[in-house]
Amino acid sequence: MTQSNAPSESLAHLSPQAPRNPAVTVPEHPQWPVLAAGEKAELIAHIRTLMAQQNAVLVAHYYTDGDLQALAEDSGGRVADSLEMARFGTETTAETLIVCGVRFMGETAKILNPEKRVLMPDLAATCSLDEGCPADAFSAFCDAHPDRKVVVYANTSAAVKARSDWVVTSSIALPVVEHLHTQGEKILWAPDKHLGRYVQRVTGADVLLWDGACVVHEEFKGFALERVRRLHPKAAVLVHPESPDEVVDQADVIGSTTQLIRAVVDRPEQEFIVATDAGIFWKMQQLAPGKKLIPAPTAGEGATCESCAHCPWMAMNALQNLAQVLERGDQEIHIPEDIRLRAVTPIQRMLDFARQA
Repeated sequence: MTQSNAPSESLAHLSPQAPRNPAVTVPEHPQWPVLAAGEKAELIAHIRTLMAQQNAVLVAHYYTDGDLQALAEDSGGRVADSLEMARFGTETTAETLIVCGVRFMGETAKILNPEKRVLMPDLAATCSLDEGCPADAFSAFCDAHPDRKVVVYANTSAAVKARSDWVVTSSIALPVVEHLHTQGEKILWAPDKHLGRYVQRVTGADVLLWDGACVVHEEFKGFALERVRRLHPKAAVLVHPESPDEVVDQADVIGSTTQLIRAVVDRPEQEFIVATDAGIFWKMQQLAPGKKLIPAPTAGEGATCESCAHCPWMAMNALQNLAQVLERGDQEIHIPEDIRLRAVTPIQRMLDFARQA
């Protein structure tokens, strides 16, 4: 199993000043009508025509539906994790960015590309981490700890990013915190406590945690994963660090979505138990079609229980409402300029750091 260089005494601790926000409401998974092959082909052709007319490009997260990922790639867009999504928006010459993912991804695209129109299939597609870290409460939390560098995960609102010193994604969190730790900085981390605790264990930094969690990754069960591992003893275990400690501790690979995808391609094992959103399987299967992917269990007592690990907000993206937003243009991201200007600095700091790493 992958080992972290955890110090003998943990320096990651939850703050009593940052209680979990109990108001987060998880939506039901939307039930989009199943399209016949001919209907789907016709709808995709319609979307491509609208995109060409509007000089639009599509960027989709790995957790969205496979049809959207395929369309993004086939139409000159990008399928990526949140770091690469942020980079892509600044590289394309398209006048309109269509972001298939969750709202903070669309906001990040707009922060970095204020001159471009940024659309999403559904602006209500948010994130439990974002919802659980309201800007006013977070600002008060920061004010109470002025001696700490504020590092926020990308899964936060533009207003929370505007209050930060650094924005990080899961793929760059470790090197950024290691960099700050070597400079003697103490860290205030938000919002995901599991990722924050993992980062602390690896870097040894002094980390004060906001008490937040992803509703998808927090449901992975350590005891059930142990049973699945016994059924598949030759399988490598791939875990996203938003997962609980008892799941992370069983991992052969701990990493971001991109890092987990690379592991399936590069590692010699033929079976993989995957503890992250099931949307990632589309890209894994595309790049490594001969390998077996096993969902890590999220519930139940049985060792073979089926995972329900799929973000309900990511599921709000579909071909149907992608076509609608291109027809109507009514799901556009807008950010107050004062917030955008404050938020762009920590995001750009991350991008500049990534180029130099």
